[in-house]
Amino acid sequence: MLALLGLAMVVVFTFLIMTKRLSPIVALTVVPIVFAVIGGFGGTTGKMMLDGLKMVAPSAALLLFAILFFGLMIDAGLFDPLIRKILKRVNGDPMKIAVGTALLSLLVALDGDGTTTYMITCAAMLPLYKRIGMNPMILATISMLSLSIMSGMTPWGGPATRAIAALGLDAGEYFVPLLPTMIGGAAWVVFTGFLLGRAERKRIGNVQLQSGGGDCYINAIMEDTPHKRPKLAYVNLLLVVAVMVALVMGIMHSAILFLIGFVLALMINYPQLDIQKERILAHSGNAMTVVLLVFAAGIFAGIFSGTKMVDALAQTLVDWIPPSWGHLFPLVVAITSMPLTFVLSNDAYYFGVVPILANAAAAYGIDPVEIARASILGQPVHLMSPLVASTLLLVGMVDRDLGDFQKATVKWAVLTSLVITALALLTGALTLFS
Repeated sequence: MLALLGLAMVVVFTFLIMTKRLSPIVALTVVPIVFAVIGGFGGTTGKMMLDGLKMVAPSAALLLFAILFFGLMIDAGLFDPLIRKILKRVNGDPMKIAVGTALLSLLVALDGDGTTTYMITCAAMLPLYKRIGMNPMILATISMLSLSIMSGMTPWGGPATRAIAALGLDAGEYFVPLLPTMIGGAAWVVFTGFLLGRAERKRIGNVQLQSGGGDCYINAIMEDTPHKRPKLAYVNLLLVVAVMVALVMGIMHSAILFLIGFVLALMINYPQLDIQKERILAHSGNAMTVVLLVFAAGIFAGIFSGTKMVDALAQTLVDWIPPSWGHLFPLVVAITSMPLTFVLSNDAYYFGVVPILANAAAAYGIDPVEIARASILGQPVHLMSPLVASTLLLVGMVDRDLGDFQKATVKWAVLTSLVITALALLTGALTLFS
């Protein structure tokens, strides 16, 4: 009964936001409350919602300060040299722009952080997309797929870190067999960029932009504002590197690191109080929208988890797998990770569901490390979910509706998951017969 109720809640929620009957913030809040009441949990719904808010509060704080921190770095012009080189190479060719987007986002995504990836990639490429009339959804799709490969598979990325911790695995044993899959997945993302760019070139043509003189398209896109601080470029770079190193080393919580980084960046680049206030206000709209969506997602996750709908769905999945399919368990986990990670947060899936799957697989003699590898192959689909905070940021940056974003990306996300699953099987990262 609980499993059916949970499935119905997810279906109704997805339908409402994809058909634009409700906004994501309203749907994330109202739908789970209604289903909690239907399920007889009305008396404890308030506590579950509060638990959900507490669960996402660190993520909300992280996004708030990360948006402000990288917003200041972009304002100060830290990434301008890199952006200029990319813009010069791609000019106005949609195919080159899409491939350049893929290469840039794959490189930036190596740090494992979605916020960083989306902010830098959008800052570099979105003005060019707008200038020649390219569909910003291509930028969003490629950036999301890049993050799913680089952050999804590396041991320092969120999903793999959770899987390794939940099952008590060795990071090297988990990752090394996955390297060919990750390289192949990255190549697939570049190829996807090529396909999307080629289709866009047929639609709008190859625009030749002037790359020199007073009408240089690069200068027009870069916009020399009074907020640029080219003389502080090395100081800002050192600050970003310090924050990233501290983040990887786990010196303190990432939200605190970005808060400290933001405060230092504000003091170094804009010591005048009136300019500080102006820069904060310039980025507060985007930050507030994302934070509100994250808190709404916390309501959804809190009720989904508190009512035990998550546990019921996971157990039902395990019960449905016939014993004769035992040797196919890694493949089953890889395929089911797509829908499961879409409706669940990474914490709920990797700490709640994956241990159940690993225990079930052990009955068939399957090593838990294969279950861990299989569980991250659904990350391209996971990153479409409204429960992913950085995805909400990406949708806001390209100024599109979440439902439109999901419609545009679902085909490529599912296809990418299937491609990397096939690569994992072909390269031996997953095995079907012991």
